Amino acid sequence: MFNKILIANRGEIACRVIKTARKMGIKTVAIYSDADRNALHVKMADEAVHIGPPPANQSYIVIDKVMQAIKDSGAEAVHPGYGFLSENSKFAEALEDAGVAFVGPPKGAIVSMGDKITSKKIAQDANVSTVPGYMGLIEDADEAVKISNEIGYPVMIKASAGGGGKGMRIAWNDEEAREGFQSSKNEAANSFGDDRIFIEKFVTQPRHIEIQVLCDAHGNGIYLNERECSIQRRNQKVVEEAPSPFLDEATRKAMGEQSVALAKAVGYTSAGTVEFIVDGDKNFYFLEMNTRLQVEHPVTELITGVDLVEQMIRVANGEPLSITQDDVGINGWSIENRVYAEDPYRNFLPSIGRLTRYRPPAEVAAGPMQTNGKWADEAIEGSDYAVRNDTGVFEGGEISMYYDPMIAKLCTWAPTRDEAIEAMRNALDGFELEGIGHNLPFVSAVMDHPIFIKGEMTTAFIEEQYPEGFDGVELGKDALKRIAASAAAMYRVAEIRRTRISGRMDNHERKVGKNWVVTLQGEEFAVKVKADKKGSTIKFEDGTKLRVSSDWTPGDSLATLDVDGAPLVLKVDKISSGFRMRSRGADLKVNVRTPRQAELARLMPAKLPPDTSKMLLCPMPGLVVKVDAEVGQEVQEGQALCTIEAMKMENILRAEKKGVVSKVNAGAGDSLAVDEVIMEFE
Repeated sequence: MFNKILIANRGEIACRVIKTARKMGIKTVAIYSDADRNALHVKMADEAVHIGPPPANQSYIVIDKVMQAIKDSGAEAVHPGYGFLSENSKFAEALEDAGVAFVGPPKGAIVSMGDKITSKKIAQDANVSTVPGYMGLIEDADEAVKISNEIGYPVMIKASAGGGGKGMRIAWNDEEAREGFQSSKNEAANSFGDDRIFIEKFVTQPRHIEIQVLCDAHGNGIYLNERECSIQRRNQKVVEEAPSPFLDEATRKAMGEQSVALAKAVGYTSAGTVEFIVDGDKNFYFLEMNTRLQVEHPVTELITGVDLVEQMIRVANGEPLSITQDDVGINGWSIENRVYAEDPYRNFLPSIGRLTRYRPPAEVAAGPMQTNGKWADEAIEGSDYAVRNDTGVFEGGEISMYYDPMIAKLCTWAPTRDEAIEAMRNALDGFELEGIGHNLPFVSAVMDHPIFIKGEMTTAFIEEQYPEGFDGVELGKDALKRIAASAAAMYRVAEIRRTRISGRMDNHERKVGKNWVVTLQGEEFAVKVKADKKGSTIKFEDGTKLRVSSDWTPGDSLATLDVDGAPLVLKVDKISSGFRMRSRGADLKVNVRTPRQAELARLMPAKLPPDTSKMLLCPMPGLVVKVDAEVGQEVQEGQALCTIEAMKMENILRAEKKGVVSKVNAGAGDSLAVDEVIMEFE
């Protein structure tokens, strides 16, 4: 076995690989850019090598620099993670020439299957069902429009060397095809150093289901079931689960066997993923093969007990697979939510900054992975559910504008899908994350959405269910009453502490009244609090009562309560006359007042937000790529005004209504902060 492995990556996947290598007794080498000097993967590795400036094209994807780090460290093998150089055949070739093992497939398989155009042609030759499209190289936007019309709208414009949603656009007409072609080409060049583009039919109402394969160099190949990845935004997965709630055993078997046959046809070794579009009748169509470890691999590990990173390392070491297809089962259900530094209230635009608070829920080990391989340094064992958090950040660390906005991958496992969803709800409620915009409220909302609960989602889920964007969660009356009761009980505790006077400790409770008015989400509840040593009974005007107990103390940012025998987890911040409380995707301003205070508060006028209707504001920190309007120009609704690049994604800002530009405050190359004024209108 290898003595030392270099991880040619960063962030959570580098930390993930380090954990398995440590378990196997293998030393690890991290590489890092200037921006990652204090990153978690650098701290976790046995040694680390600096490789250059923050931009990936000057550090992480510069083959010569990575090869020098390998030479300097004496690493015998390299795990590429995903993204960066993981599907770069030139990197695999350089490793082969240097006599260093690549923890991945042979370079020939990368060339054949890593390239979207080539892989589709091979699939067609192997009689694999594929989506209609144009596989040749497309020279310019005019040709892209012509091809799109021949295929028929809508079409998917994709980077040949793409992955992770980069370099991908959906076009519904000629204008979008022309614009999408250029944006995809630019993103592809920036992210992968390869601007080749192809176009295929966009299948409406599809489900995105992928098969995990594992092959060795001795002719053995197996599939480890499927993952459902249909909930996506900007063609990037947000929620994944294993198995799929849609597939039956016959379809699973057919997809799995076809995937293994395709892998063997190109001499594939290591872990890989074959992606399919599956329609409502369970017809499946080959999309592409990812010749690397997938982001969402933990859900497969949690239902099979197979450590995929360990298997990749053993295959790279020349070992045959130790498991057969008959050994692969489905034990329970697992769900993964990707936690992103993206603000759902701003159309999921990237957010950067310092993590002023980062306290994920405690990891809990249970299920197949408890006995077949631990994925956490420390975890609570013996539970009937599991919580796993793959992450590469820490409290006080920075989220950089140079890399992917993923913060963590939060996973849960339980014997059934309903139990796995409930475990995820509770884990999300207890996930404390402050300092940046993030998508925790959104994924919490998804976990409670009826379509997700029924397992009937498609890749159009976000677009169809949140057509105007995500603006938070409106809780039902029963949920509001539970939170109102909790707030009243907690406020009473806080008021008792506030009114304590030295030498009069026996009288402090008499200074705090029993009658309160709780206001939240536009609702008002008059309550009476009757407290005892074990908790409080909250009586509402309609006569209903809720029993609240908790060990929460003022100043705690997380409250775990029991409300009438059911658990409730609240993130809590103190505000004037109450709390900011967050639960199940809802962000609530909860005011707790005396009846007289509440009476006066009703007379207060509402504070109006500032008028920004005549300004174009920068929705995220980013770099101005170009400005498409000038002073005095009349612009129409929907017209492109400016292009901002952040975290490797181009974002086109458009006019919300007709107007005349009166001032332009930014130009190409400028770095802007959130809400900085780019343009003003008459």
